[in-house]
Amino acid sequence: GGRIFSFSLLFDISLNIFFLLLFILQGSEHAATATLPAAFSDLLPHFLVEPEDEYIVKNKPVTLTCRSTPATQIYFKCNGEWVHQDDHLIERTVDPATALPVMQVTIEITRQQVEKIFGLDEYWCQCVAWSTTGTQKSQKAYIRIAYLRKNFEEEPQGKEVALDQEVLLRCHPPEGVPQAEVEWQRNEDVIDPASDPNFVITPDHNLVIKKARLADTGNYTCVAKNIVARRKSTSAAILVYVNGGWSTWTTWSSCSAVCGRGWQKRSRSCTNPTPLNGGTSCEGQNVQKSACVATCPVDGGWSEWSKWSACGADCSMWRSRECTQPSPGTGGKDCQGLDLQSLNCTSEQCPQSECTTTHQDGFAVSGAEDVALYVGMVAVALCLTLLLIVVVLVYRRKKEGLDADVADSSILTTGFQPMGIKPKNSHLLTIQPDLTTTTTSYQGTLRSRHDATGKFSMTNGPLLDPLPNGSHTLHNGKLNSDAAAEFVSRLSTQSYFKTLPRDVANTSYGTFNFLGGRLTIPNTGISLLIPPEAIPRGKIYEIYLTVQRKEDLRLPVAGCQTLLSPIVSCGPPGVVLSRPVILSMDHCFDACLDNWAVRLKKQNYEGAWEDVLLMGEELVSDPYYCQLEAETCRLFSEQLGTFALVGESLHMGAAKRLRLVLFSDAYCSTLEYNIRVYCMDDTQDVFKEVMQMERQLGGRLIDEPHVLLFKDSYHNLRLSIHDMPQAHWRSKLLAGYQEIPFYHIWNGSQRYLHCTFTLERLSLSTCELTCQLCVWQVEGEGQSFSLDFNIAKVTFDTRALDSEFLLMDSNATALAGPSAFQIPYLIRQKICSSLDAPCPNGADWRMLAQRLKLERHMSFFASKASPTSVILDLWEAQHFHSGNINQLATVMADIGKQEAMIFLVSDGEC
Repeated sequence: GGRIFSFSLLFDISLNIFFLLLFILQGSEHAATATLPAAFSDLLPHFLVEPEDEYIVKNKPVTLTCRSTPATQIYFKCNGEWVHQDDHLIERTVDPATALPVMQVTIEITRQQVEKIFGLDEYWCQCVAWSTTGTQKSQKAYIRIAYLRKNFEEEPQGKEVALDQEVLLRCHPPEGVPQAEVEWQRNEDVIDPASDPNFVITPDHNLVIKKARLADTGNYTCVAKNIVARRKSTSAAILVYVNGGWSTWTTWSSCSAVCGRGWQKRSRSCTNPTPLNGGTSCEGQNVQKSACVATCPVDGGWSEWSKWSACGADCSMWRSRECTQPSPGTGGKDCQGLDLQSLNCTSEQCPQSECTTTHQDGFAVSGAEDVALYVGMVAVALCLTLLLIVVVLVYRRKKEGLDADVADSSILTTGFQPMGIKPKNSHLLTIQPDLTTTTTSYQGTLRSRHDATGKFSMTNGPLLDPLPNGSHTLHNGKLNSDAAAEFVSRLSTQSYFKTLPRDVANTSYGTFNFLGGRLTIPNTGISLLIPPEAIPRGKIYEIYLTVQRKEDLRLPVAGCQTLLSPIVSCGPPGVVLSRPVILSMDHCFDACLDNWAVRLKKQNYEGAWEDVLLMGEELVSDPYYCQLEAETCRLFSEQLGTFALVGESLHMGAAKRLRLVLFSDAYCSTLEYNIRVYCMDDTQDVFKEVMQMERQLGGRLIDEPHVLLFKDSYHNLRLSIHDMPQAHWRSKLLAGYQEIPFYHIWNGSQRYLHCTFTLERLSLSTCELTCQLCVWQVEGEGQSFSLDFNIAKVTFDTRALDSEFLLMDSNATALAGPSAFQIPYLIRQKICSSLDAPCPNGADWRMLAQRLKLERHMSFFASKASPTSVILDLWEAQHFHSGNINQLATVMADIGKQEAMIFLVSDGEC
């Protein structure tokens, strides 16, 4: 131990001698040494400022400072080597408090100096201070090169969490010197756990959300920063969803039957809470039905009259009865009439004490009887006069013959269209058609030649003014352009029609008489069939048909209700019809009434919507009746007006049909390329609107339309694109998919609903695009479409597009008279007279309905004066474009009514 102490002492003495010699050699010009006053020569130096750890940022050097008192010399030593005297910067001052000399030395360390030993050891420096008494060493200061790497070691991941659930977002910041500090952001706003205790940042930089709230939905980012740089992680999308909960049941509705067995229902809604952000919808039914029995109302009935009372002192007697046979009950009507009758007594029955009957009394009774006799005679005379007038009018009507509108009987057969198929029963071809006419439709005015006034007969509401001088005529079922413009102009001036759109492309109109006709709006699936005899003889109506834009005529829907058809107007309302017309329009639901409660709504004169029919519960006495087909609804209506189908789902199995249509840019000269996916109701009118709009935008149809069933599950519709060639294409969307909210689709009021996918090709020479488009309902069904096309092919043939995807209706929008029907008028009358009469073996209209698969509507047909004519009307409405009249002839032959179908001819015979 003594040897070690001696060696250390010897080393210090040698070091002092070395620096003293160095000082003598370099002279007083070296500023690192100083001479201490004698009074302080026995003090050891102590450090006022010692060098501290520093970081080199980029290429900026760092400065180390050392200050000591009292000191004669101060030198820096870095990594065991003395720093050259010339690299020191010295300052000398005197401490005013102690009068001791103070020496401060600074040096600069560059990045190159540190990098020389980078990886071998850490770069450090310390200063050494001398006085005449001895030396002191400062603490070591470490100099490091600061940096922050780009990539996070662990980034937060997005997730969907339930309300009130705890959420943990992990973050491991990039490696860096000095170690990076971490902060969290939500939607670019810094999260401060001090102000919102629902957030906690753990020591290892993770973020904890104690209870997820709806407001916590957003994009979360982990931010790491130090003195060099600031790094952000990829954003993690947190979606806080709410699972739906049922509300309480409503009270049971009143029984649907006024008397006897019926049904009642109650409902609940998935609003406690309402599903949000893709949360699960409520399980179970939202509507419950229960059978009920309504107590029938009992109308009161009179009992028998009592016997007449004895003649009283006032020469009158009376009798009574009571409303007890039965007594009124359960809302029944009271008895109508008197419950007490009185009668004057004859003079013989009147008591002698009171009856001093005068001649005036006798004259009064006799006068009353004479008045009654005179009144009766006058009534009989009036009745005879009215009867005589009626007989005269009937006689004059028969004398005039057929209605003045029918000037030539050939118009009853000019509507015949020759068929190209020879019938099996060639012996039925016994009557040849009238081939003297050169056209297939009636050309000429449909206005009565003898009655230009009283053109319209209406029950209420204003109608159109008569046409002047009977100048407008129908040629081949079409109005000329001047007449069309005048018709729309006059139509818009009527008070009831001011809300109708002036879109001629979606409106059809014509003039019709008792021969009937047809109105069609091309490529919409909407038509109006006016059967023969629907318009009373002697009347001529101008009738229009139009499809309303949904945004122009808002139809209120609530709860689970949704619009299932276009909104169609036909009119004028208030015209008198002798039999129902047939309005055909598309619908977009699965046609399963077990899943739906479908109502027909009609707009009244005040503009309010009323329920006029519940499908599946039609009554034959109602003025409306529906024939529901897979994609079409045929409405029998005895009144014209504005109609729409509104459905209410009874459970989550109810589904709407959506038509998915894909368009892209026809011309693309940039790197960006857009694909638009329309999600629309599967009806032709909506498809027509989208096609017209895309044609104006220069869009290009890139795939056939597809049909998707969209269920009432409260789940949104998601769309995404996959499997693109990454070497040539990339998507510019930040998210992996796009969503269309459930209610935007379900209420059916949103037009042009679509998503746009913006893609980017890496080179202008890239023209081929192949990918997969996926469309699915969250937790539901979906479809995947393969797309493969060349974006450089800009030869966009709209005619080919129309012929392939739109039903090209080359017929006139308005057809009047026999040209509107496949069955000639006279032959139709013969069929009706043959089948209307009941037949013991069933070979009548009932067998015709069965063969045409219309037996479900037997009770409706039976309620009509001519069941056969209603069946033929429905056949005409269903088969106007595709009907084969030979098939109808075959059905008639099977029934055994060949004589009614003698109008069939072949092409060769025509």
